[in-house]
Amino acid sequence: MFFSTSLFSFLLKSVPLRPMKSAFLIAAPMSGSGKTTVARGLMALFVKEGLRVQPFKCGPDYIDTKFHEAVCGRPSVNLDTFMASEAHVLELFERYTSDADVAVVEGMMGLFDGYDHDRGSCAEIARILNLPVVLVVDARSAAYSMAALLKGFIDFRTDLRFASVIYNKVGSERHAAMLQEVAADVGIPCFGCIPKQTALETGSRYLGLDFSEKTGSDHLVRLLAERIHWQTLLEKTNIRERRHVYTNMQTRIYKNTDTDRRVFVARNAESFSFLYQETLDRLRTWADIMFFDPEDTENVFDKASLIYLPGGYPEKHLEALVRAESTRRAIKAFAEDGGRIVAECGGMMYLCRSILTDDGEYPMCGVLPYSITARKADRRLSLGYRRFVLDGKEYRGHEFHYTQFQGQRPESAAQVYNAKGEPVDTPVLSYKNVLASYTHLYNI
Repeated sequence: MFFSTSLFSFLLKSVPLRPMKSAFLIAAPMSGSGKTTVARGLMALFVKEGLRVQPFKCGPDYIDTKFHEAVCGRPSVNLDTFMASEAHVLELFERYTSDADVAVVEGMMGLFDGYDHDRGSCAEIARILNLPVVLVVDARSAAYSMAALLKGFIDFRTDLRFASVIYNKVGSERHAAMLQEVAADVGIPCFGCIPKQTALETGSRYLGLDFSEKTGSDHLVRLLAERIHWQTLLEKTNIRERRHVYTNMQTRIYKNTDTDRRVFVARNAESFSFLYQETLDRLRTWADIMFFDPEDTENVFDKASLIYLPGGYPEKHLEALVRAESTRRAIKAFAEDGGRIVAECGGMMYLCRSILTDDGEYPMCGVLPYSITARKADRRLSLGYRRFVLDGKEYRGHEFHYTQFQGQRPESAAQVYNAKGEPVDTPVLSYKNVLASYTHLYNI
């Protein structure tokens, strides 16, 4: 039978799966291989089987984590060695997996692709956490040549462990048989062959995946349950083999002891949602978190110590933001009275005088005297890690946007650098107690 599971996997399915501490990293030779589809599908499958699944994402991506959270019902956490230290990555992983049955880490780009050779890559994350790697390979138009690719990845670094290969976009029964022979010849288990199906192609829009589409579709879950030996995968990635990594590891407990402080965090499914979970956790150490929707008209920032405006797609909700005039006025008044505001990317756009689209110009908060253009003709990709020092504090984060300042670029309050220490022209805006930029900050 085409893509049939083994008798061993069939027998495993016939008995209840005992919850176990398993952890692995899903990677690929290059972007577009299907690791996101496999990661989300396995997360949904494990949840359906009654397991507590803790999701993670390698790198600075803040969109895939939204998919993860929707599927798993718990926050997805970024693991990034440019924005954080190795010790911090270890501590994050231990803290968030303390009550989980399975930890699934979705990689980024190709396995060894980092900001400087393989520095910052998901291979580095796998090494730090001693995680076995599940390699998802796009097998279209390839047969025995796949042996050279797999052998190269397996032998390239001696400090990585490969749990299995999963072939994606497989064309036929005969194709699957050839690919399984390849895996046997190079000495890596094959835990599944996924047929090419248009329904599995993930949608996209201009900042990445469209997280408004249905997550963890039933079709994907059924397909992976049939085509991937997932019980064997969990057993082969049992966390018992890596527990020594955490000897004497101290986990941080986030607890606010001062209930007089309040941080108001903008939250909306699309307009304001691109933030790092660790940023929220750090804020909770010194203040109560109060979420608000800038599209609502009844927002009151009573006793606010800070207003945090994360990124998102405000340009897609301009009419609703304009209608909520009282909220925009309240934020402007808070800023003018010396209130502290941190605004990132879409949040910075919201603080500006206006946003321009092909449909017209829309007034925003007016805290910053600039206009942002989201017109198609003005779209230009700005992408990369960012670092800058302001008032003696170093900030690190990531920039990824297509909108631009209309007209002359504002003067920056600090010189911004990329991951290699090269200066970039991204401006940092400082006004009274307002800090705003296109950079999504990991530490505020």
